[in-house]
Amino acid sequence: MTRKKVKLAFIADDSARKATYKKRKKGIIKKVSELTILCGIPACAIISNPFDSKTEVWPDLAGAKQIIERYQNSSVIDGAKNVNQESFLLQRITKAREHLKKQKQDNREKEMTIRMIEYMKNKQLPDDLSVPDLKEFDKLIEKNLKEIENKIVEAKLI
Repeated sequence: MTRKKVKLAFIADDSARKATYKKRKKGIIKKVSELTILCGIPACAIISNPFDSKTEVWPDLAGAKQIIERYQNSSVIDGAKNVNQESFLLQRITKAREHLKKQKQDNREKEMTIRMIEYMKNKQLPDDLSVPDLKEFDKLIEKNLKEIENKIVEAKLI
C-alpha cells in the first residue's frame, strides 16, 4: 500500500510539529547511517533543534568535525572540480563562441565554394573581388587540389 502525498506546509499545532520533527530527525539520521554503511563513505548530519538551543550532531561531534575539516581541505585542493554557476556559464559561453567562430568559418568556406562554382560556370572572375576574397579562393583551391591528390593516391593503392 502506498502512502498518500505529504502536504508541505507549516504545522501549526506545537505537539504535532514536535512529533513530526522527532520522526523526521530519526529518519534523516537513519538515512545518513545507511549511506555511510552501504556506500562506505564518511557522512555526518547536523540538525538544529527548533524546540531548544541544542544542536544535534551525528555520528558525534568529533566525527562530524573530522568530516567537515576533510571537506574544507579537499574543496581547496579540488577547487577546479567544484564548479559554481558563474564559472559553468563562462565555460558554456566560451564554448558557444568557439562554436560560432567555427560555424562562421564553415559558412564562409561554403559560400566561397558556391561562388567558385558559379565563376567556373561563367569561366571568368568578376572584377569586383577583393584581395581577401582572392586569398580565400586560393586557399580553397589548394585545399581541393590536396583532396584530389589524396584520392588519386588512394585509388592507386587499391
